[in-house]
Amino acid sequence: MRPAVWALIGWLALISLIGVAVTVYDKIAAKKRPRSRIPEKTLLLCGALGGALPMYLTMLLIRHKTKHKKFMIGLPLIIVLQIAAAAAIVWFMSR
Repeated sequence: MRPAVWALIGWLALISLIGVAVTVYDKIAAKKRPRSRIPEKTLLLCGALGGALPMYLTMLLIRHKTKHKKFMIGLPLIIVLQIAAAAAIVWFMSR
């Protein structure tokens, strides 16, 4: 595999771990210390940077922000856009 592919895999693993961690932290903070919550913009940014799928699954698993349309529609939309972008990149690279 090319070094760029390994770098991408590493990035996706890292941002996925960060996304899951901030989602779980925000759930805990919502119950124990509401003032130290993670801003919604930060959560969505983690998703947009590549952690949308693990964050979405985590939110469903721990029942966090499941009533917020911004997350229950936004994260799946980000996932679809990321898949489309990946498919386009693969298609253009194979030409």
